[in-house]
Amino acid sequence: MLKVKAISLLILVTIGLQSLAQKSVPKKQPNIVLILADDMGFSDIGSFGSTTQTPVLDKMAAEGLKMTNFYNASRCCPTRASLMTGLFQHQAGVGDMMNTRPQPAYQGYLNKECVTIAEALKAGGYATFMTGKWHLGQAKENWPTRRGFDQYFGLIDGANSYFENRPYRPNQKLSIVLNEEEYKTGKGYYSTNAYTDFAIKFIEEKRQPNQPFFLYMAFQAPHWPLHALPEDIAKYKGKFMKGWDVLRQERFEKQKQMGVISQDQTLSPRAAELPDWNSLTQKEKEDWDDKMAVYAAMIDKMDQNIGKLKAKLKELGEEENTVFMFLSDNGGSNETINNTGFTPQIIASSKMDASNPQSFTAYGYQGANVSNTPFRSFKHWEYEGGTATPFIAYGPKWIKPQLNHQPAHIIDVMNTCLELANVSYPTTYNGQQITPTRGKSLVPMFQERKWKGHDALFFEHEGNRALRAGNWKLVSEYPANQWQLYNLSSDRAELNNLAAKYSDRVKTMAKKYDKWASKTGVIPFAELDKKRPQDKF
Repeated sequence: MLKVKAISLLILVTIGLQSLAQKSVPKKQPNIVLILADDMGFSDIGSFGSTTQTPVLDKMAAEGLKMTNFYNASRCCPTRASLMTGLFQHQAGVGDMMNTRPQPAYQGYLNKECVTIAEALKAGGYATFMTGKWHLGQAKENWPTRRGFDQYFGLIDGANSYFENRPYRPNQKLSIVLNEEEYKTGKGYYSTNAYTDFAIKFIEEKRQPNQPFFLYMAFQAPHWPLHALPEDIAKYKGKFMKGWDVLRQERFEKQKQMGVISQDQTLSPRAAELPDWNSLTQKEKEDWDDKMAVYAAMIDKMDQNIGKLKAKLKELGEEENTVFMFLSDNGGSNETINNTGFTPQIIASSKMDASNPQSFTAYGYQGANVSNTPFRSFKHWEYEGGTATPFIAYGPKWIKPQLNHQPAHIIDVMNTCLELANVSYPTTYNGQQITPTRGKSLVPMFQERKWKGHDALFFEHEGNRALRAGNWKLVSEYPANQWQLYNLSSDRAELNNLAAKYSDRVKTMAKKYDKWASKTGVIPFAELDKKRPQDKF
């Protein structure tokens, strides 16, 4: 009997030791592919409401994590700074745009007190690649290859033609570069295709055998100018002649059916700047349809290229060990090509049909209002239309299929990448003390474990401010600076201002915002605006 007990005890101890050993052995480090769209609205891909053909992203959303309350920083530069560093943009040195200011939080390029995801993962043994739009410092010492990326191809600046290197502002020097050398675009160049082709080239040729890689693929699409290839435009010609009111309603109904928004939510009214569709002339309707066909084609081509990358990884035997994350840097943009700051040639090009490759135009309020369905407002402001992004994470080995409505933020991407890679966030880097990250890893959510999330999320851009705590959101726009309060559980379109009814809540949340702003380095925009430099898009 004693012998049987001894054997049983030995078996239990052995099993326990084996279990402990298995837990202590880290999983193989996954490849991580972070994909960023540019100026794409909340409803612009199929799995979030549109009829644009995005089968690759839609399949990833269906088989992975689809988040409906994910947030960016409402504009290109700030989002990229925050996304790359796990900090709020002011802490990383890009509190506004890529302008040169004397204030450290607004210097216009990444500071030395932050590390990028690439720098952190490179220290953990990863090959690090980037293609696409950088927009985090024009001087060479601030380029991607100086911030942790082994290889880079793309656009240093904020916008450009998709077909050629074409300055759009007076005295502007645009930079399309391969690593640190200017790249001459040739016949047949289309940036969305080129970014993917170089990404594949880097993965195939520029890493050690079996080395995990981090790829940051920051597409220009669908940022202005509206540029697409004829075969893609042809799919969408005539598809937008129903007009913006009908299209917004259709997207809204689809979003409710898919569970992207709850059944009791309300669609925001048509933007005040827009007339009734039926008041337009036939020519005006056709012009808008042309713009929207090009815009949809740009997103379609981006999806095709994500599929091309995914197919290549499968061919290389890497797909199963790769985690993909997809999001947009801000909501749809109401910006237009006007007489302020653009060259005469660009102004002339803005009047051409969007489907003409020589054009240089944008879809303005008309398109952005559709893109941001069901929300109000646009890129630049801190309403949901400026800050809400579709978010998809996919990787069958790592992520369980689910639809998640918890609020999360771009500051969480850094911690997520590090936990996936089993790499620690550094306290120092190159002898410099590093600002502690502000994000929380999404990995527990990936695995459908409990995720505590944030007590509050904060936003500030050029005086526009917001705080989200639970389902409550405090928001104001510059220069009015009047706090508004919304309950997002029933009013994500931010239509019913409850500030007067819940004045004590406003005061409590405003104090929390002020404390965050002071700690984070936010400067009241009226002070910065006194000597405001030209924005660099």
